[in-house]
Amino acid sequence: MTSAKSARRPHHWRRDLIELAALFTAVAVADAVANLIGHTPDGPYLLVASAVALAATAAFHTWWARRHSHAPPPDADTDTGGADGALASAGVEEELETVLWRMRTTVRDTPGSLAALCVALARYRIDILTLQTHPLAEGTVDEFLLRAPAALPAQQLTREISAAGGSATWIERADAHDLVDTPTRVLGLATRTALDAAELPLALRQLLGRCTIHSLPALSITGRPTGESAPVEGVLEETVMRLRDPSGGVITVERPYLPFTPTEFARARALVELDARLGPRVPRSEDILTLPEGNEITVRRADRSDLAAARAMHDRCSDHTLGLRYHGPVRDADRYLDHLLSPRFGRTLAVQTASGRLVALGHLLWDGDETEVALMVEDDWQRRGIGSELLSRLVALAVEAGCESVYAVTQAHNTGMVAAMRALSLPLDYQIEEGTLVITARLAASPVPSPAPHEQADQTSQVRR
Repeated sequence: MTSAKSARRPHHWRRDLIELAALFTAVAVADAVANLIGHTPDGPYLLVASAVALAATAAFHTWWARRHSHAPPPDADTDTGGADGALASAGVEEELETVLWRMRTTVRDTPGSLAALCVALARYRIDILTLQTHPLAEGTVDEFLLRAPAALPAQQLTREISAAGGSATWIERADAHDLVDTPTRVLGLATRTALDAAELPLALRQLLGRCTIHSLPALSITGRPTGESAPVEGVLEETVMRLRDPSGGVITVERPYLPFTPTEFARARALVELDARLGPRVPRSEDILTLPEGNEITVRRADRSDLAAARAMHDRCSDHTLGLRYHGPVRDADRYLDHLLSPRFGRTLAVQTASGRLVALGHLLWDGDETEVALMVEDDWQRRGIGSELLSRLVALAVEAGCESVYAVTQAHNTGMVAAMRALSLPLDYQIEEGTLVITARLAASPVPSPAPHEQADQTSQVRR
C-alpha cells in the first residue's frame, strides 16, 4: 500500500509550457496542410477521403479489439507439458468434473521443495484440500488430499510429481469421508475408544488406512505362554508396528503397500495408551424383548465379567450343541470363553432371562481383514427366534464398524443357521470344505432389518481355530 502523499504526482510548470508549444505546433501544421491541399482542384475530395479512411480504421480497430478481448496475453501462454493436452482433449464440460485423491510422496527437507510440488499441482489445476507433513530422519513425507480434474490420469500425475522432486509417490482414490480434517478425525476415534474397549482395533484401522491388525494374546487357550510380547514403547519396522496390548499380549499392525511413518506410529501408540489408562469398559445399554410365547429377554453387551455365567450356560448345554458350536472336543469348550469374551477380539452380545440367567451368546470376531459371526443358544431356548435376533444385531454392529462382509462357519446340516443367514436379505456366498460350510454375507449400505419372530435360527455355529 502507498500513502496519499507518495501517490500524488508533483506538478511542474515546464511540462505545461511544453504541452502548450506542442499544441500550437500541431495547429500550425494542420493549417499549412489544409491551405496547401484546399487550394488545389482536388483538395476538398482528398480531405473527405482522408476523413473516411481514418473513420474506417478506427471502426476496424474497435471491432478487432472486441472480438479478441478474451484471448490471454502472450506471456500467459506457458508450457504445461502434457497437462493442457490431457485436459483440453476432454472438453470444457468434462474439466468441471473432479475426483478426490489421496497422495503421499517423499521430498527433501530443503526450502522450496514443497513449493515445487504445489506448482506442479497448480499446473494441472489441482486443488489441495488438506496437507499433512511427516518428518523423517532424511526428508519429509507430505500427504495430500487433492481435488483433481476427472480427465487427469493418476499415472501422469505421479510422473509430474516425480519430476518436481517427489519420490516413493503413492496415490489412491479418496471419498467424502476423507474431507474431515485430521485433528477432528483423531479426536472422534479417541472418543469411540474411550466409550468401548472393543473399538481399539477398529480405531487403529481407520487411523492408519487399509491395514491388517492382529491381536495376539500372551497366553494360549490352553494357558501356555505364546511368547508374544512387545516393549512398552512399541516397535516400528517399516511396514509393521508392534504395540503392547493393555490386556496382555501384543497388537500387530501390518501395511505392506505403504511404510508407516514415525508420526503415524506416535498416533497409534497414543491411542493404545489411552485404552490402557481407561481400563476395561463395555457400554451397558440393554434392550428388553418379548418372545412370541410372552417371555421377556434382555439383550446386552457382554465381556469377561460374564465368564462365570457363560461357563454355567455351557454346563446346561448338550454335547451336541457344544460340538456344533466349537467343532471339537466338548471338554475344551470352556477354554474358548476367555478369548471370545475379550473386547479386544470383537464384540459379544448376551441374552439373559428375567431371572438373570444367561441363555445365549453371539460373537462378532475380528479376524484380520475379515469378520466372523458365531452364535450359541441354550438347548431349552432354541427355536424361539433368539438366534435370528442376535445375528441381525451382530450384522448391524459390523455395518456400523465399516466391515465389508461377515462370514459364519457351520455344518451343511445346520439348516437353522443357514436359514438365519438367508433371512438377512444380503448377498451370500457359500463354500464347502470337508463337510464344513462357510457362508459369507456381503454387507449392503442399507441397514439390515430385524428378523420377524417366526424367522427362527439354530443357535449353533462353528468357530475357526
